[in-house]
Amino acid sequence: MDKAKLWLESPVMDDDSRSEIKSLMEKEDSTELVDAFYQDLAFGTGGLRGIMGVGSNRMNRYTVGKATQGLSNFLKKTYLGQSIKVAVAYDSRNNNKFFADVTASVLTSNGIEVYLFEDLRPTPELSFAVRHLGCQGGIVITASHNPKEYNGYKVYGNDGAQVVAPHDQQIMDEVNSISSLSEIKFDKDESKVHILGEEIDRAYLEQVKTLSLSGEEIARQKDLKIVFTPIHGTGITLVPKALEAVGFENIHVVEEQAEPDGNFSTVPYPNPEERAAMKLGLERAQAIDADILFATDPDADRIGVGLKNNKGEWELLNGNQTAALLTYYLINRWKELGKLTGKEYIVYTIVTSDILGKIAEAYDVEHSTTLTGFKFIAEVIRELEGKKTFIGGGEESYGFLVGDFVRDKDAVSACLMFAEMTAYYKDKGLSIFDMLEEMYRKFGFYYEELVSLTEKGKAGQEAIQKRMKDMREKPFEVLNGEKVVEFIDYKSGELKNLQTGENQKLAYPSSNVLQFITESGTKVSVRPSGTEPKIKFYFSVNSEFEQSSSFEDKLDSLKVKIKDLKSDMNL
Repeated sequence: MDKAKLWLESPVMDDDSRSEIKSLMEKEDSTELVDAFYQDLAFGTGGLRGIMGVGSNRMNRYTVGKATQGLSNFLKKTYLGQSIKVAVAYDSRNNNKFFADVTASVLTSNGIEVYLFEDLRPTPELSFAVRHLGCQGGIVITASHNPKEYNGYKVYGNDGAQVVAPHDQQIMDEVNSISSLSEIKFDKDESKVHILGEEIDRAYLEQVKTLSLSGEEIARQKDLKIVFTPIHGTGITLVPKALEAVGFENIHVVEEQAEPDGNFSTVPYPNPEERAAMKLGLERAQAIDADILFATDPDADRIGVGLKNNKGEWELLNGNQTAALLTYYLINRWKELGKLTGKEYIVYTIVTSDILGKIAEAYDVEHSTTLTGFKFIAEVIRELEGKKTFIGGGEESYGFLVGDFVRDKDAVSACLMFAEMTAYYKDKGLSIFDMLEEMYRKFGFYYEELVSLTEKGKAGQEAIQKRMKDMREKPFEVLNGEKVVEFIDYKSGELKNLQTGENQKLAYPSSNVLQFITESGTKVSVRPSGTEPKIKFYFSVNSEFEQSSSFEDKLDSLKVKIKDLKSDMNL
């Protein structure tokens, strides 16, 4: 109530916001008021993410302004006496153009040059633009795949990657040091705003074209039937153009979802991980007997893939399968083309399928894992720049990156590469499903599932913290009848061997993640989401895939194993 009164009485508060605050304060049920003001919307390690509305715990003019003022203070101290440039982009969400304008206003009022995209653009293009223009930072207004009520604000460093330590904490400190809304400078300097348009699109697409490895196969399979849906987001601006740029001519866009729409009117949730979001794409693919289906989330950094199995039925790949198939294709093609020199590597996260590492090992390609979040993959790329060559990398949450001219997951180039892979194997008389089966027979059948429990508001946050605390203090010793041999706590930075009692220190930054690994290699990872009010459980099981076994039988047995694991964990 005290914080609400401070906002109400602030001289910079607009009349509409004052009216909303009064309405919340006058309600008999204080739940909405508490959720809106009980804390400040956390400026986390990547920026802001929250529900839009009035209040210190919501996405609005003042929380976005405060974040931008804090970032401006950080940039001016870091680049003391230098001219500072920041690129700004936004996706299709409601209020995104408004939030981008607020961001530009605060930056320019602090003397910073702003390179603002003229209209919505994918997040990976923002990452590219930061490096291409020599900016000291970048901001994209997006809540990625969150529901329509959400918006967000992601911050990028001068390498085009989301900020990591120590800069993330330094920016947070600057944001948190702002004690009054009156400290935020909102007076826009139009002379410092530079509009970006097709010239950046062209530069980005030229780089994307250089990733292609199978031009001859594409030329022979240029009529490959591709269905694409941007799910009302930014993918419409560049994915079809990228596919056309390398020679594909038979692209079918799902028209009902082609128009940018912050209400995401045809889907309950704009996330290609959800089958409901892929429904219209699947219907179109079936209707025209397509070869492949792609979907991208609102800011086009995540890719969803649909394909036909060997019975002609359409299936959706999960993020691990997409990342594994792309990794398999890329490394195999690099070998065929004589591009492997012994200095190449891939990177993936600790909750992503271990089959990626198995594939890399088979080709003597280096591989490493990072904490969850593409910014950590980008950090490895930065550390190895000029020393080794990055082939690709991914994470289970439908993100993949090919090449290093972008420093975040990139669904535009991933769509192109997956289409190329489909054409390459079709040219040999093989389907992607054939390759999925071949991959599992060579490296083991890995199957993963994700369970997300949503816990909203203050009470939900407390419930998530309690669940993590309980598992940390009393870890599982047996899961699905198998002994847990390793318990890993990334927060304390320790791996404990539950058989010998020995502890091993980890070479990762501290993170609120727990992992349980059984004697058969089953891996269960648990972590609170950094962007949504959820606690996530990642299940990974594997088995040998004998020639005598059918795909369906092996998959069913692994699904049963995960079902039993969920039961053991009361999920």
